[in-house]
Amino acid sequence: MDFALSPEQQMVVDTVRSFVENELYPLEAEVERTGEVRPEVGREIIRKVKELGFYAPNIPEEFGGGGLDHLTFTLLERELGRASYGLSVFWGRPSNILCACNDEQRERYLLPAVRGERIDCLAMTEPEAGSDVRSMKTFARRDGGDWVINGTKHFISHADIADFAIVFVATGTEETKAGPKQRITCFLIDRGTPGFEIRPGYRSVSHRGYHNCILDFDECRVPSSQILGEEGAGFELMTTWLYATRLTVAATCVGRARRVFDLAAAWAAERKQFGQPIGRFQGTSFKLADMATEIDAADLLTLKAAWLLDQRTDANRMIAQAKLYASEMLARVTDHAIQIFGGMGLMEETGIERFWRDARVERIWDGTSEIQRHIISRDILRRLGA
Repeated sequence: MDFALSPEQQMVVDTVRSFVENELYPLEAEVERTGEVRPEVGREIIRKVKELGFYAPNIPEEFGGGGLDHLTFTLLERELGRASYGLSVFWGRPSNILCACNDEQRERYLLPAVRGERIDCLAMTEPEAGSDVRSMKTFARRDGGDWVINGTKHFISHADIADFAIVFVATGTEETKAGPKQRITCFLIDRGTPGFEIRPGYRSVSHRGYHNCILDFDECRVPSSQILGEEGAGFELMTTWLYATRLTVAATCVGRARRVFDLAAAWAAERKQFGQPIGRFQGTSFKLADMATEIDAADLLTLKAAWLLDQRTDANRMIAQAKLYASEMLARVTDHAIQIFGGMGLMEETGIERFWRDARVERIWDGTSEIQRHIISRDILRRLGA
């Protein structure tokens, strides 16, 4: 097996890491202090990324994107994971579900998103429907050639900076082998559409500057032409286009864990107690050994899942394993880092407490650890006929 990166992949890693360290790291203190990314800062990041030619790297070349394969894109996401989410979101990666747009929708949504002229957000989660997508309450009724939408979405990431939302709603019920289930339909809805309001969400301890929002729909009327795909085919769209978002979470967890490890290792080498660096004490050195081993293991799981996707084989279980292990690994690594730093680890001045806080959400969004374990165990038992 050849684990070496190709020259192109190494160039991607080096370019993104350099950008993150030189352009994004210096901005993080302000974001942590204010909880905001100033609009002009976001626009400047977009401009610089476009200058690099790296905007929309996940979108196929036929639509003007970078056309990176899954493995190379995962390497890119791993490097972006080192930086604040509030800043890295402006390194535009439009949702690849927009590739399902028809010709008219491409001109209005996909292509402007690829050019960095419009930003999208993805809206599925509701107050009473998280992992159980089929139980969503937001509903659209047909009225002539239009659909009228009512309901609420919450925990919608970066909707505050989005120009349009990719919204999944129920449009009826259908009979399945498991009984009646909601028919799910996907709509493309522009900010400013009457009856569509984007408002601030909850104050989260994780990822300051990367806001969650609440989307309210009150008799929001949209034409049938804004259905993405076909009516009732929303669940199929999800399973076709969105499963790899879990891989992005795994990759960013690995990148952030490596940054935390570097900080902890440097501290262990420099901080002295009893006349010697604390890294020489087994209680600290063994933590470093465990951290390094777990980070490498998570990295390999993540890259293998990306490689399987590029081979066009079933990677669902491996993606679930990568997301599960990498997110839980990050929790352990950041906790060890706090312990290595001691009391200073909890002080904002070192920055370690930020990574500890940020790590907590990774085991929840894009499918909880429990959901990932369900996917993994179901695949194991299915192969045994159970």
